[in-house]
Amino acid sequence: MVLVGTAGSATRVLRRGLWGLMLLLSVAIYGSHAPLLTLCKVDGVIPFSSTSVVVLVELTKLLFSLLFLLTWDRELLGVAVSWRHVVPFAFSALLYAANNNLVVHMQLFMDPSTYQVLSNLKIVSTALLYSLVLRQRLGVRRWLALLLLVAAGVSYSCGGLQDPGSPSKMQLHITLLGLVLISVYCLISGLSAVYTEAILKTQALPLSLQNLFLYFFGVLLNLTGYFWSSTQGGFLEGFSSWVLVIVVSQALNGLIMSVVMKHSSNITRLFVISCSILVNALLSVALFNLQLTLLFFLAVSCIGLAVHLYYGVT
Repeated sequence: MVLVGTAGSATRVLRRGLWGLMLLLSVAIYGSHAPLLTLCKVDGVIPFSSTSVVVLVELTKLLFSLLFLLTWDRELLGVAVSWRHVVPFAFSALLYAANNNLVVHMQLFMDPSTYQVLSNLKIVSTALLYSLVLRQRLGVRRWLALLLLVAAGVSYSCGGLQDPGSPSKMQLHITLLGLVLISVYCLISGLSAVYTEAILKTQALPLSLQNLFLYFFGVLLNLTGYFWSSTQGGFLEGFSSWVLVIVVSQALNGLIMSVVMKHSSNITRLFVISCSILVNALLSVALFNLQLTLLFFLAVSCIGLAVHLYYGVT
């Protein structure tokens, strides 16, 4: 009995350790995305098609899901699957594809700084939909914690990093249509995440098979979008080794987030994204000689307090 109890305790510790490492890896991937994009630029311009990268990311996730299914869930290949299991993932993939395209087009009606600031509102939309759709009650402390995450994101976006050679004054610009589009973006962002979480948790299917359905439609929709758009140049034009790193890391992060949504929640995902500010800042300082400002430390303080309120206070 003692040996069984000890073995069970060791297994729980190992699982918690692996879970923590997975979340830390996701934080690192989220935080390194923007610096990696900067490293890809040639003469200040991104030389490749963002649509091509999205297609390759979805394809990589699809291949990884197939590999996981054949490796660890081979015995479930004969499980009965109906169209009712598959079709919901088509809508989920459609929401993600719509959001990815909206990000590109809505920035025609606002400057990048305004987008960075206002996009933090998707934390609120995701939490609202999480509470309403999944019927998860969030108390006052937890709502305060989530609002602190919004404050952290806004603080960091408004000047958490500063280029010593450029003026520090920040000017925001957005049109009326831009306000409408950013509102739609935040709504679709929250809906896609919460809807996907609901599917993953309600279906009694292995995650690798669910991911296979989701990323199949993701490849199909994004590939259709690529051919639909009048993209000049070849599919892989402007690609470099840094782009390969982005594709693999984003694919890995997508798979990690599916595990988080299946076994935890979208709230955990929001905290992971917010904590990635730390990695983004450290990489930006190390690679591009940017300077941390008081707003960065304010953002870090808000995140720390949010974590304490949401997870540490009973």
